[in-house]
Amino acid sequence: MLLDTNAISALSKPDAGLLGVLRGDEPWYLPSIALGEFRFGLIGSNQRAAMEHWLNDMEAACSVLPADADTARQYAEIRDALIRANTPIPYHDIWIGALAIQHGLPVVSRDGHFDRISGLRRISLQPSISR
Repeated sequence: MLLDTNAISALSKPDAGLLGVLRGDEPWYLPSIALGEFRFGLIGSNQRAAMEHWLNDMEAACSVLPADADTARQYAEIRDALIRANTPIPYHDIWIGALAIQHGLPVVSRDGHFDRISGLRRISLQPSISR
């Protein structure tokens, strides 16, 4: 299972919506792109040190998937198809989708726009309900 940025964020809380879809018998993968997004979000956080420690532990426990030449090929094909269908999505999510397709992994995410990527399976992460 490839964790999108919002899934990483939900895991840091922890969020019951995420815990309901993650399976302990499957490995969890972190896309380098999502790690960059998450680390960027930590820069201004008043919990930066603790969250960076948590994220370092997550990186050690999961496999991090970097973008490479094969990912770039997938990215180009996906982006072209989205443009042709007039259904654009954020560029960083195209990269995450390209990694998922390249490695044959589903993406765990709240973002429904991943469903526009042909051949990608998204595991829907339900929004948490604040009380």
